[in-house]
Amino acid sequence: MQNEVVVKDIFHTTNQTKLGKHVFQSLVVLMRILFGFGWLLAGVTKILGKGGSTGHSWFAQPGVFLSDYLVLALDKPNVPDFYKFFIEEVALKHVLILNYSIPIVQIIVGLFLIAGFMILPSILTCLFMHINFLLSGNINVMSLTLYTSAFGLLLRGRQIYSLSLDQYFKIDHLFSLSINRPRDYTSHSLKEIFQDSINEIPSSAEKTQES
Repeated sequence: MQNEVVVKDIFHTTNQTKLGKHVFQSLVVLMRILFGFGWLLAGVTKILGKGGSTGHSWFAQPGVFLSDYLVLALDKPNVPDFYKFFIEEVALKHVLILNYSIPIVQIIVGLFLIAGFMILPSILTCLFMHINFLLSGNINVMSLTLYTSAFGLLLRGRQIYSLSLDQYFKIDHLFSLSINRPRDYTSHSLKEIFQDSINEIPSSAEKTQES
């Protein structure tokens, strides 16, 4: 009877662990999808010119908003000198290329993250753009939220591939991080306890018969 109670407790604990794991994975997937929608919306609003800080389309007025944004960044005290040099020597001289490429890249990585395709390269691309936004003095609640979300997803390791095209087409291993592969010590310990309990059942039965 005692062994049966132990086995039931182990099964109950195992089921609770599995349920918690599934719930957490679902939250990671939801976080990835919302992160993708954030980037998709950022790209679409730049092209359509709806919302945002100016309400003007980057494609209707090529280079206007971006040039003004970069020039203003040169006067901000929180922008590092090396990034001001980058703005003057690279960004402003190729402002039209950036004007068209930034919204398109934002839309692409947004769709990729929502669908779960090329997840790791997409997150790293988003992180690269985040760093540029922060270096240009664009520090606000939204940018910091997206910035921390990118790191949050990276720290989840292989869990970001749940319910994704990467997992479906079995290409997730191509982009798997060698780090962030935590061992499930809880599940491992439960298996050992369960096995020990099963092994004890015959010996307990023999002792009962002998008595």
